[in-house]
Amino acid sequence: MSITQTRQVESTDITPQDVRLATWICFFAWTFAVYDFVLFGNLLPQLASDLGWSAAQSTEVNTWVTAGTALVAFAIGPVVDRIGRRKGILVAVIGAAVASLLTAMVGWVAGITVGLGIVFLVLVRSLAGLGYAEQAINAAYLNEMFAHSHADPARARRRGLVYSLVQSGWPIGSVLAAGSVYLLFPVGGWQLCFIVAAVPAVFIVIAGRWLRESPQFARRREIDHLLAEGKEVEAQRLGVQHGIDVTAQASPLVSVFRGESLRSTLTIGGAFLLNWLGVLAFSILGTSLLSAPDGKDIAFDNALLILIISNATAFAGYLFHGWLGDRIGRRNAIGIGWILCAVSFFTMLQVPNGDFPLIVALYSAGLFFLIGPFSALLFFTGESFPVHTRATGSSIINAAGQVGAIIGGLLLTATLTAGAGWVNAAMWWGVVPILASGLLIFAARNVDPRTVRTD
Repeated sequence: MSITQTRQVESTDITPQDVRLATWICFFAWTFAVYDFVLFGNLLPQLASDLGWSAAQSTEVNTWVTAGTALVAFAIGPVVDRIGRRKGILVAVIGAAVASLLTAMVGWVAGITVGLGIVFLVLVRSLAGLGYAEQAINAAYLNEMFAHSHADPARARRRGLVYSLVQSGWPIGSVLAAGSVYLLFPVGGWQLCFIVAAVPAVFIVIAGRWLRESPQFARRREIDHLLAEGKEVEAQRLGVQHGIDVTAQASPLVSVFRGESLRSTLTIGGAFLLNWLGVLAFSILGTSLLSAPDGKDIAFDNALLILIISNATAFAGYLFHGWLGDRIGRRNAIGIGWILCAVSFFTMLQVPNGDFPLIVALYSAGLFFLIGPFSALLFFTGESFPVHTRATGSSIINAAGQVGAIIGGLLLTATLTAGAGWVNAAMWWGVVPILASGLLIFAARNVDPRTVRTD
């Protein structure tokens, strides 16, 4: 049997059931990765109180953790482009689980020496960057699996909506994290919360035994093996058959800054980075903006209300932009969404303080158009890179979000320290970057949602 015939058998061996199973596993893997990721932010004040950290120390630790998360999320991409999507998903899940377990040990380590405890926490929570990277690996993997199972135009136009359901694991994971704190913290403190967070990984890893490697990565790996064996003619033949560029032999980390990949890296990565300044100002620090006397001065006594508003809005936004991207193109859906987001938040900041219903309505609209486009963005990222650099490009862009969070944190802190107030700070380092991200994304190469990339 020829090499070409062998590859055809492997490709058709991926069944619709395999794709459905992969979709569900990726959804649960992302949900519980978010669960751990958000849990740290929810419990940081209590953790800092138990360990005797000042507010300044707590903020500094969070900044270093964010930097470590970005570094790990960046580094995993080239690894996944080498070992495969299936193994990459399992590595991310296991890494997040190990980080949860080790986080529970922070108090014991800090008991030996406070300085070592802080370093240990930063290193451990940086490892949790593997959980954050889960969404980039999922995007690369499902993009390739859907290309196989959604080849006809009718089914291709539903890919974005299906992926948006997977990405909705973010608000679901956030709610689970808040619920676990409510139920488990009174029983065993923050340590028990992190221990329980590691349990779902066991089931994900077991289910991962049934994950199939994507046909596109399998073909690319076979081509690399043929070239390594000196069988250039066979490799060229297989590449031509499946539309894979056999000449792309540089490492993924180098190739992602060349050719068509360079444009995608700069435009999508830049837009992702800028937008995360807005995510920090209006989503992560949204309660501070809304409740601060120099912000909107709203007394949000019930934190659950904010949680319900933000996560319900995000969930609806994911589904809407996933659906919209299938119809007008994902790039266009992202750009329009973020521009409308900037308009919504700008208007909210101009509303007189005390107008609670209008402020909450505009805040919800802003979150809808801020968070929702990420379901289209991550799938669009997978469409914008060839298989050789897909995981690396997705990871670099994903890590750019954490870089944006660091930059945004520094700029917001400097502006507030200078006495400008929350409204001005959110305007300059929230609204303006979001608007810029919406405009910049239009510089990326457009992808027809009816087409399926097979290389």
